[in-house]
Amino acid sequence: MKTNLLILNQEEVKRSGGEDISLAIKTMEEVFSLHQKGEYVLPNKNVLRWGDIETETTRGRINSMPAAIEGDFNSVGIKWISSSPTNPDKYGLPRASGIIILNDYETLFPKAIMDGMLLSAMRTGANSGVAAKHLAKKNSKVLGLIGAGAQNKTQLLAMKHVLEDLSEVKINDLNIERAKQFAEEMSEKINLPITVVNTAEEAVRGSDVFITATVSKVPIVKYEWIEKGALYLHVGSHECEFEVIDKADKIVVDDWEELKHRGVESISIMYAEGKFEENKIHAQLGEVVNAVKSSRTSDEEFIYFNSVGMGIQDVALASVIYEKAIQENIGTNFDMWGNPTLV
Repeated sequence: MKTNLLILNQEEVKRSGGEDISLAIKTMEEVFSLHQKGEYVLPNKNVLRWGDIETETTRGRINSMPAAIEGDFNSVGIKWISSSPTNPDKYGLPRASGIIILNDYETLFPKAIMDGMLLSAMRTGANSGVAAKHLAKKNSKVLGLIGAGAQNKTQLLAMKHVLEDLSEVKINDLNIERAKQFAEEMSEKINLPITVVNTAEEAVRGSDVFITATVSKVPIVKYEWIEKGALYLHVGSHECEFEVIDKADKIVVDDWEELKHRGVESISIMYAEGKFEENKIHAQLGEVVNAVKSSRTSDEEFIYFNSVGMGIQDVALASVIYEKAIQENIGTNFDMWGNPTLV
């Protein structure tokens, strides 16, 4: 039996469908469905950092995310992804970098190593795409973005795909020049004008959907900015006041146990401080996808969605990319073991 290892760099991941947001959203919706059915193995995310949680915003961290998912995927693997806040300004490098290793589902031999930077960003944007598909008002037109980093680029691609009536996009960032660059680059990709606004409040008010994807250490979104009917997609860590969560008519998460374990998001901090009762959570997103729990039932509801991210998402999307790469003969096969000794 062959034990070749397929190696895919980022360009080869792209050629295998890695930039296809529709593929990522379709895959994530299947993952959430399997998550609700319990057809997965998901150990807690391990975090390597140099100090307490606060050091993640200064020194950085590396996440280790092993997982296995069944269904049509039947895939097992791990994502090893780092975040170094000083990379962009100090080294001219992306803040995040990573790899995904896939193992054969039967032999458990490693079968692929591929770029995880692009796939991680795409699946995170696609998570929000699935959430917006099920939780946003059907005629949502206005999108507000806080944070002009790489993450909100895939968030925007996902929103453009699922919000059929989207016609207005606003972007706010502490770095106004970065926000302008974001608007110029992404307006061409989505074929919509993007307005740079001066404050986070302007990004939130009047938006049918708004997203925070920042590295902020202090809450940004305030209670009084929230309007009826909005969907808040909370992507970063501690980005909103606790009162924002209290105001929600529905609270939906991806995986509550993982959120509690990670402990850096507003809702998990709120819970740890004894200010949030978990029975207030309406659903995990897979329950909404599978219609076990209700989605939006009124255009007046304010819905809050928080996603911590799960290794099963990375493994699933990587497995889809792997299969396409195999079919189209993309990548480099490496004979790691030859004729294995000590059998």
